[in-house]
Amino acid sequence: MRLFIAEKPDLAKAIVQGLGGGSRKDGYYDCGEDYVTWCFGHMLQLLDPEDYDERYKNWCMDDLPMSHIPWRKKPGGDDRSQDQLKTITGLLKKAASVVHADDPDEEGQLLVDEILEYTGCRLPVKRILINNNTTAAVRKALAAMRDNAEFAGLSAAAEARSVGDQLYGYNLTRAYTLAARSKGYQGLMSVGRVQTPILGLVVRRTRAFNAHTKACYYNVTGQFDVQGVTFPGRYQVAENDPVDEKGRLVDERHAKGVAEAARDRPARIVSAVTRSKEQHPPLPYSLLKLQTDASRKYGFKPDQTKDITQALRERHKLITYNRSDCEYLSDELHPEAPAVLAAIGKTAPVLAPAAQRGDPAIRSRAFNSAKVSAHHGIIPTETTADLANLSDGEQKIYLLIARAYIAQFWPQHLYDQTDVVVEAGGHRFALRANITTQPGWRVLYKNDAGNDDLDGDEGAVAIDVRSLQDGQAGSCTGAVAEKQETKPPPLYTMATLLSDLTRVAKYIRDERLRKLLLEKDKGKEGEHGGIGTPATRDSIIATLFDRLYLIEQGKNIVPTKTAEDFYDALPDQAKFPDMTALWHEQQKAIQAGERDTLSFVTELMGYVAGEVDRVKEQGLAIQVDLHPCPTCTKPLLRLRKKGTQDFFWGCSGFGGGCKYACEDKAGKPVPKTALEVSAQHKCGACERGLARRPNPKKKGAFWWSCSGYPECKQTYPDRKGQPDYSKAKTAA
Repeated sequence: MRLFIAEKPDLAKAIVQGLGGGSRKDGYYDCGEDYVTWCFGHMLQLLDPEDYDERYKNWCMDDLPMSHIPWRKKPGGDDRSQDQLKTITGLLKKAASVVHADDPDEEGQLLVDEILEYTGCRLPVKRILINNNTTAAVRKALAAMRDNAEFAGLSAAAEARSVGDQLYGYNLTRAYTLAARSKGYQGLMSVGRVQTPILGLVVRRTRAFNAHTKACYYNVTGQFDVQGVTFPGRYQVAENDPVDEKGRLVDERHAKGVAEAARDRPARIVSAVTRSKEQHPPLPYSLLKLQTDASRKYGFKPDQTKDITQALRERHKLITYNRSDCEYLSDELHPEAPAVLAAIGKTAPVLAPAAQRGDPAIRSRAFNSAKVSAHHGIIPTETTADLANLSDGEQKIYLLIARAYIAQFWPQHLYDQTDVVVEAGGHRFALRANITTQPGWRVLYKNDAGNDDLDGDEGAVAIDVRSLQDGQAGSCTGAVAEKQETKPPPLYTMATLLSDLTRVAKYIRDERLRKLLLEKDKGKEGEHGGIGTPATRDSIIATLFDRLYLIEQGKNIVPTKTAEDFYDALPDQAKFPDMTALWHEQQKAIQAGERDTLSFVTELMGYVAGEVDRVKEQGLAIQVDLHPCPTCTKPLLRLRKKGTQDFFWGCSGFGGGCKYACEDKAGKPVPKTALEVSAQHKCGACERGLARRPNPKKKGAFWWSCSGYPECKQTYPDRKGQPDYSKAKTAA
C-alpha cells in the first residue's frame, strides 16, 4: 500500500480524484491499493525552552543564552491536528511506501519530512509536485514522481530557518526584556528576525518625516499653440542649469528667466512621435496584494483580510488557496474559465453582466505555469452562493477577487501615446499625452481611485496631439515659473507598509547583502527583496500593535516612544533586514548540500551569545516612564482585561492590599476622577457621606454609595439626583 500525505484536505481530495476515486474514512481516503491522508499545516512544533529544562519557566539573565542543540519537536496545534497526526502515524505502520504530496516549496517539504523523521519512518519515499489541484494536473504529476531524497536540501533549509528564528527570538527577547525591566520597564521587548526590521522601517520613516526641512524648487510650464492644437509643455532641464539632486531647478531667477525667454515667442516642434500601446489587466491577487487593496479601499487590517479569505475558502468554498504569494495561474486552469465566470455571475449578480461579457477564449498573461510557485493566484472557484448571505467583509473581498479574474477575459486597454518636444526662445519643453482607443478591461476599474494598477505614465495628460508633426511652427502663448516645496517621505499607512515589505532590499546599505535579498525573490511577481511571507506578515504587524510598538494616527502608522527607545538600543543587524539576507545566503548553501543545518544553528548561536553578553555588560539604553499609584505610590502595571484585547492599569501592590485600578488610553493610565462626597446626604448605616456615581451600564444613570467603602457597603439608587433611602441595599 502506498500512503500519500498531503498538506491539506482539499489537496488530498484532488489526489484521490487523480487516482480514480476512493472512499472517505476517518482521516484518510481508501483508494484500493493507495491510501491518501492529509495534514493541517505543520503538525509538529519545536519544544519550548521550559520543555528542555523547567528552570527556563522563570526568566533569568544568568540562564542566557539558551541553546538546546540538538533540538526536538512535539505534536502541535489543536486536538483535531493531534488526532490527525495519530491517524498518519497509524497509516505509516501499514504502508509499504510513502508519497510526499506537500506544497513544492521549502516549508511544504519540511512539513511531511519532519513527520517521517518524528515517527522513525524508514519506508521508501517518492515526491509528487502539485501546484494545481485540477484532475489533469494531478494525473500529470502522478506520472512524473521523483525520489524524495532529491529535495532534502529544501527541508534542511526550512528547518534551519525555523530553529534559528526560535533561538534568535527567544534569547534576544528575554535578554532585552530583562535589561529593560531592570530600569523599571514593565512590558515585553520582543525581538524577531522579521518583526524587528519591520519596526525599524516605521521608526526610520517617521523620523525622516519629522526631520524634513522644506526646500524650494521651480517648475517652468509653457502653453503652446501649433496648427490649432493647444497643449502644455514642461521645461526640460539643460546642462549647467542650477538643479538639486533630483534634477529640479532651484534658482528662482533662472526659472523666471526661462519662462520669460519662451513666453510669446515662436515655437517649433522638434519631434512628435505617436506609438500604439497596450496595457494588460492587473494580475489575479496574491494574499499580500489583496491585503494591500483591502486596506486602501476598505481600511481592513491585514489579519482581518486573511481571516475573511479563510472563511471564503473553507466555509463557503468560493475561492482557491488563500495564502498564496503568487499572482499567476497554471495553464491547466484556463479551460475552467467558462464555469468559473458563470459561477461568479450566479454568486454576485452585480458582476453578472461583466462576467457574461468576458471571453473565455482570451488567454491573458496571467496564465503562465512557468511563473506559478507553490500555489497559483487567488481566484474564484466554480462553487456558487448567495452573496447576500455573506458578511459585508466577505462580500467586499469576494468581489475584488472576482473582478480581477473577470478582467483576465476582457480585451486589452489600448491607447496611443504621443511624445512631443517643442522649442521656444532657445529652450525645450516636453509633453506626453495618452489617448484611449479601446478601454478594454479598465471599464471594470473605472471607479477605483488610488489603484496603482491604473496608473499610467506619470505626468501624462489626456490631450489629443497626434496630429502634430516634426518641424511644424506655432507659438508659446504663455509660460510661468511655479514655486514648489519639497515634501518629506510620507508616513506609512497599512497599505504602503505592506507594499514596502515586498521590497525592503532597497533599504539595505551593504550592496552585497542587498543583492542577496533581491536574489531570494528572483522570478517572483510582486516580491523584490522582501521580508516575511504573505501568511505571516499580518500576524507580525498585529503583534507590533498589540505590544504597543506601533499605533495609528488617523490612517498613518507611527512608532511609540518606547519603540523608538528600543530601536535606538538595538544593533543595526537586528533593526535592518540584513539578517534575512545573510540567512538566505546560508540557506542556499544548505539547499545545495554545501553545509548542514547544525553548523548554521551553531554559528548563529555564536552571534546570539555575543549579543547577550553585550546586553549583560552594557544594559539597555532605554528611558522608562513610571506611573506611581496615587494611593500607595507603588508602580502601576498595564494589564489586559480577561478575555478581551483591552487594557487597564492596576497597582503592583495588589498583593499587599492596594486595590487601585484605572482605565488605559494609548498605553497610559487615565487617573480616576476623585469622588465628591456629599455633605448633605449621609449613609443610613454608618452616617458617613454618600458619593454619587455614574452607572457604567446605562448612560446618564447614577447610583449612590457610602464613602466608607469597603468597610461599609451600603448603596442606594438615584432618584432625580437624590439617594432613594427607601431602596437601600448592602452590596455583596
